Amino acid sequence: MQSAPKSGPVETKKRKGKGGPNPIDAHVGSRVRMRRTLLGMSQEKLAKSVDLTFQQIQKYERGSNRIGASRLYQFAQVLDVPVTFFYDEMPTATGNLALGLSEGQQQPFEQDQLARRETLELVRAYYRITDPAVRRRVFDLTKSLGNMDQES
Repeated sequence: MQSAPKSGPVETKKRKGKGGPNPIDAHVGSRVRMRRTLLGMSQEKLAKSVDLTFQQIQKYERGSNRIGASRLYQFAQVLDVPVTFFYDEMPTATGNLALGLSEGQQQPFEQDQLARRETLELVRAYYRITDPAVRRRVFDLTKSLGNMDQES
């Protein structure tokens, strides 16, 4: 007697070994890294709080290892965000590409500028300014410097 084939989870394209990490896994990992960095938390501290090694945190943040639902829930608790935070700002094209829903040309997943270390360090430094008037002046200065290129 033959048994019926088991139906497993839907496979997604672009897994490790087939062109790099899945774009959704990379996005979720970059959101973990962004929140961890905004809190000033090291990979070691996050790893210890969820009983992992820092190397495993590195793999999650790069998207080379997929974060399971229970682990994602742990991260949300430790990083003090809702689980949905990790999927926020994910481009629709990223999800469609990963699920094979787009027939268009595949482009490599690009990391969000907000997740760059330089940006996160700038935001953390900005919020360490305790005087609201000084913080506002820094904000205004930064905006005016950013607009200099557009005025030329």
